[in-house]
Amino acid sequence: MRPFLAAAGIIAAGSMLHLNAAELNIYSHRHYKVDEEINKLFTEKTGVEVKVVNAEADQLIERIKSEGENSPADLLITVDVGRLQRAKKEGLFQPIKSELLDQRVPEALRDADKQWYAYSVRARVIMYSKERVQPGEIKTYEDLADEKWRGRVLARSSSSSYNQSLLASIIAANGEEKAQEWAKGVVANMARAPQGGDRDQIKGVAAGLADVCISNTYYLGIMLNSSVEADREAAKKVAVLFPNQDGRGAQANVGGAGLTKNAKNVDSAIKYLEFLTSPEVQKMIANGSYEFPVNLDITMSPTHAEWGKFKMDTETFPKLGEYQEAAVRTFDLAGWK
Repeated sequence: MRPFLAAAGIIAAGSMLHLNAAELNIYSHRHYKVDEEINKLFTEKTGVEVKVVNAEADQLIERIKSEGENSPADLLITVDVGRLQRAKKEGLFQPIKSELLDQRVPEALRDADKQWYAYSVRARVIMYSKERVQPGEIKTYEDLADEKWRGRVLARSSSSSYNQSLLASIIAANGEEKAQEWAKGVVANMARAPQGGDRDQIKGVAAGLADVCISNTYYLGIMLNSSVEADREAAKKVAVLFPNQDGRGAQANVGGAGLTKNAKNVDSAIKYLEFLTSPEVQKMIANGSYEFPVNLDITMSPTHAEWGKFKMDTETFPKLGEYQEAAVRTFDLAGWK
């Protein structure tokens, strides 16, 4: 577990609070340089100082619970809709009133009760070797379990929230029994036991260790635009496939935020969320962390334009939180380490 890294001035739980109206306190799972740039720009434009506590989403949720009414957190930001839904279920959020957010964020990418809103999209796709796999040779997530790919697949650990949400979407679409068969099939097709992050899977395909892998697109975007030549060269050897385009669409997760129940700076928090969904900041995100804008406008980024448009799976997206526990159980039964 990573320790909490609190910006100077964040007041510990249980102590006397002296929060002024010109600050905003964020508990965030995100850790990107572009986020720091966005926060600095927000302060320049509004005069509101942004203070951030970084940690894993589950840690942050537990911290907000333990702090109770004394929590300084105004916003909880995560990179997983399952965690946003968990926080809502545990009563940590309150409704957000903003016509601007309703206009900018598609209905499918916000909470039905307006307790959280997405502001970036991260597609979880199949990537394949340009040298050893022909376009159209693989089309769906379900194809990954086909014996044709025996010894040719790479994927990270089942402990990854990204993989848990992917499997949750497959459970929602096909049922738990078929999802377990799929997970077992993918395990049987793995070129090695799960290890490393998404970039390690991409590098493995580029190096010839396997022919296809599961990864979020933004990791490839980071590699393609890296200052490290080896990363750029590896990324150029891999192509992006948005799966299930003739069906439910590609599974995607979000960067999203909820307004905490005990927020002390509600107006600033809502202004910040509106700022995150502005065209200016959406373009910063698209070209900084290489996530998709919340409206999936690929014209904001040359990297995204190169990959092309895709259909997102909005059918199972609202159910990802509901099936998280089933996904973990299914991974265990399938032997996905």
